[in-house]
Amino acid sequence: MLKRIPSSLVPWLVLPVLLLPLPSFAQARLSGTWLLTTDVFGNPWHQRLTLEQKGDTLAGRAGSDKVEGTLQGGAVRFVSKPEGGGRNEYAGAVSGESISGTVVLVDGETGERVSSTFTARRVPERRAGPPGRHEFVPTTFYRRFSAETKPVLTVAPGDTVHTTTVDAGGTDEKGVSRVLGGNPQTGPFYVETALPGDVLAVHIVRLKLNRDWAVSDDSIVPRALDGELAVKLKDAGKMARWHLDRDRGTAALEKPTEHLGGYSVPLRPMLGCVGVAPGFGSAGPGTGDSGGFGGNMDFSGIVEGTTVFLPVLQPGALLYLGDGHAAQGDGELNGNALETSMEVEFTVDVVPEKTIATPRVESATHLVVVGLDGSLEGALKEATSGMAQWLEQDYGLTPSEVAQVLGTASEIVVNEVADRNAGIALRLAKDRLQPLARTSAAKK
Repeated sequence: MLKRIPSSLVPWLVLPVLLLPLPSFAQARLSGTWLLTTDVFGNPWHQRLTLEQKGDTLAGRAGSDKVEGTLQGGAVRFVSKPEGGGRNEYAGAVSGESISGTVVLVDGETGERVSSTFTARRVPERRAGPPGRHEFVPTTFYRRFSAETKPVLTVAPGDTVHTTTVDAGGTDEKGVSRVLGGNPQTGPFYVETALPGDVLAVHIVRLKLNRDWAVSDDSIVPRALDGELAVKLKDAGKMARWHLDRDRGTAALEKPTEHLGGYSVPLRPMLGCVGVAPGFGSAGPGTGDSGGFGGNMDFSGIVEGTTVFLPVLQPGALLYLGDGHAAQGDGELNGNALETSMEVEFTVDVVPEKTIATPRVESATHLVVVGLDGSLEGALKEATSGMAQWLEQDYGLTPSEVAQVLGTASEIVVNEVADRNAGIALRLAKDRLQPLARTSAAKK
């Protein structure tokens, strides 16, 4: 049985407890960067949420939308206001480094109100210390650029990954079929701190052929055929197998036809596919497709030593690579190139809060924008506007100045006509841009 405590001792027993600091939600500090995820009819809408807290007042941005709100105890309320009208009303509670609650999405035109839920988690700082190196041996390959696929590896900005790819038909370096064809990809790789609204930089450190053969065929894609040539090629489409002489750096047909006995091409390993998962509301496209997310660009300039810049559209970017080519002519007129497996080494980095409208590629000598569209004319427009954006962002040029530079220095390559989207690679030689001063933001 418990003994009664003398009343004279009670104050001394209680006092130490009273002197301890009481938990207080008001002490929560919400200033910083968060990943805001809003459920929209079962689809996760991810945004960078940047908050600045002054007392119990909150201000900031959700993506590009202005945010205003309050923090009272553990209760958080804020409203984001899209530029196109409407408002999103959030109400939630703080729990450690996360916030969760309900949201009402108000349509700017109809006033319709849709209730749903949201979560937010604080984004960790970029990892300190030396960059890491990862050896990744893929066991599964994917045929969609999808945000729904679980990442195969998490890496930090600055890290390097060494891995392999299968060829476009799904065959590995030993000639073993591992997956259905259609440009199966290695990945996706989750890059820490990468948020929608950032840019992912993928530096191609090394591309090494890991077998001595490749396949192609003897057809020409319909987009490049007139009626007369189409008739002449009516029986085409037969596979052509090539021997890759890695010592001499050339490729030649294993069984050359009458006039091609002495024909060979120099090896120039490249990646046909470098892409990230597409953004909110987009079903994962097949790995034969391309767009603003990159994907099956088939640009022969994505070789060792180049850096590919892609918009981050999902948390972690979710990077995919594949479709190795031992060599490829511009346009990929056969509908494929010298398709082969590849050993790949790449380094990733994140450029925070920078917007790019189209994939970019930078080499030692050129800046390149890859425009992708259902028509060549549309692809040219995409490439031109994308390069204009690059010159405005990194060199501070006015539209008039952009036009003068493009009119005198642009180099245009038809990089892709084989797939749904055509591709135009618009290039500018760096030596032409040398007299122009890059902005401080671009030098970071």
